[in-house]
Order: sequence, then structure tokens, then C-alpha cells
Amino acid sequence: MSASSFGQRFVMTTFGESHGPALGVVIDGCPAGVPFDEGRLRSELARRRPGTVTASGESITSARAESDEPEILSGVYQGVTLGTPIAMLVRNQDARSKDYQEIAEKPRVGHADDVWRGKFGHTDPRGGGRSSGRETVARVMAGAVAQMLLAKLCPGLSVRGFARQIGPLLLSDEELVALDEAALSVQQIDAFAARLPSARLSKQVTDLLVAAKQEGRSYGGIIELWMDGVPASLGQPVFHKLKADLAQAMLSVGATSSVELGDGVEVASAEGSTFHSKVEKPLRYGGVRGGISTGERIVLRVACKPTASVLHVAKAGRHDPCIVPRAIPVLEAMAHVVLADHALWQRTDRLGID
Repeated sequence: MSASSFGQRFVMTTFGESHGPALGVVIDGCPAGVPFDEGRLRSELARRRPGTVTASGESITSARAESDEPEILSGVYQGVTLGTPIAMLVRNQDARSKDYQEIAEKPRVGHADDVWRGKFGHTDPRGGGRSSGRETVARVMAGAVAQMLLAKLCPGLSVRGFARQIGPLLLSDEELVALDEAALSVQQIDAFAARLPSARLSKQVTDLLVAAKQEGRSYGGIIELWMDGVPASLGQPVFHKLKADLAQAMLSVGATSSVELGDGVEVASAEGSTFHSKVEKPLRYGGVRGGISTGERIVLRVACKPTASVLHVAKAGRHDPCIVPRAIPVLEAMAHVVLADHALWQRTDRLGID
């Protein structure tokens, strides 16, 4: 499998650099007959797109203004997939390559400029080339197609991501319970500042990130993903456990540093007779046992590092003061790709399965 490809049955291959002509994806393995929802594709791209502002008009993301208008090159005819490779791209419009002329001589601290050069010898320094977060636009396109497929294979499945923590600001346990009870949709979560669903913290998180952008500071955070309606029996028992493929998908995104499933690191201090009591906390396994989905909610928490561009570098360029808000739709896309991959795989696990 190519190092630029991901998946076993539903395979995406991404291409392009941050300041090249375009970035895109080729999806192989999507069956024929899936209704192609171009509105969904555009909506998901808009959720990840840079250059957006809050409802109150403040900017808490990179100022790079890209329309991310998708071009569908193959694999779709008359609004339905053909079963052949689906190729899509978006063209770069607002690259400012002159901002990165110094990188060729002086790699940026915390970025991948030097390690990529050490590995390949000849690299594209403009905007980080392929190591840039702009590469994720291709993943979001693949995730949108995965959603279209899952709507047919697993009706009712949903993946919702939200910021559980941004810098020093985090949701309380009570707010997490209220969030679950409110059953907020993706669109409702998106309406909160930085996708942190708390009326209590909305102004604080906006003020924090606006100030950080002005002062050249940055923050990390934690993204939590809730996957509901996932059918039981997804996942392979050894090398492609569902939790393993989800973890690989999350950690393949730049700036992510750790992944927790269910109770995560808390299991290290747990006592077995209590931990394995379903009465105590049924979702402590995170919806996966033996590497296979149980049919319960899958819960992942992904930690993100502070954006590496800080101080004068951040002030001189166009960078996110916190990658968490824009990383949420990317991680949702990767989750959809993994679930689509395993939903297709499940259909060949045994005879007689529908």
C-alpha cells in the first residue's frame, strides 16, 4: 500500500501540496449506485475551510482565504457513483509563497521542515508543502463520500466531534452530561465558538483565541468524538482492530499527539471487578471490545498540540492560534473513512450476512 493511501476496502489516496496548483483525492472501492450528495461535499469542505469568522465577526482561524470549490473529475455520473475510482480536487487560490522563502535556509521550530528535508532531500518548503494542514482538505472530501456510502450501509449512523478543551478552558462533567442529553447535531455544535459547546465558555474561548492570534501565541486542546448508530461486529480481531484503525486515522493527522478510547488512561489505575461492571459505567470500553464494535457509542478523545507557528512567525504569516476547531471536521472525516472501510469489509466476513 502506498504511503499516501489509507484503507483496505474503501481506499483513499491524497495528493498535492499546500502551495501547489491543487490538492485532491482518489477514492477506490466505493461501490456503484451510491447517491452522490454534492451539497454534503460542499458543506463538509466549508466546515474545514480557512478564513472563516465567528458569528460576532471575529477571526479565530488562519486568514488564508480559500473557497475550496470541489471539482469532480471521475467516478460519478448523473448523481450516482459508478463503482470506478472517484477523483476530486480543489485548486489553491490564496497561496503566498514569498512568506516562506526563509524556510529553505532556516527550518521553523516545531514544524516538519527539517525532518522532511532529512528524509527526502528535496522538498517543497512553501507553506510546509505536503506536511501542511492544508493536505487535510483531501481527507474531508473522502470523508464526505464515506458519509454518502454509510448512509446506505448503516442508516442512522452519526459522528459528532466537539472541542472538549481548548488551552486552559474545558467542559465540566456536568456540561458533558447536558450535551449528551441535549443530543446536539453537528450543525448545532458548529454554532458554538471554536466548536466548544458551552454557553459558559463561549466568550472566554473567543477572547482567548483572538488575543492569541494578535499576540502570536497558540494553544492545544482535546477533541472528543461520539460515534452513534455504529453497527455491531465492525473490525477485525488481530491486525485491523477497529480501535487500531481509528487510532491510526486520528494520529495520521498533523498536530495530533494522543488518542484515548473509552476511559482511556484512567484504566491504568482501575480495579478489575469494578471496571468490568457494566452497571458502573457501560461505555468505559468506548464501544469496542476485542477490536470489534459492540453496537454501543464509540467514544474517542484526541489531544492536539499547540500550533507550531508562534510569536513573530505567527504574526508575519497566516496561522491558526488553535488547530482544534478546524481539526474537528477532519477527524470526523477520518472516522467516517474508517467506518466505511470496515462496513464494506464486514460484508465478506462470513457467508449469509446481509
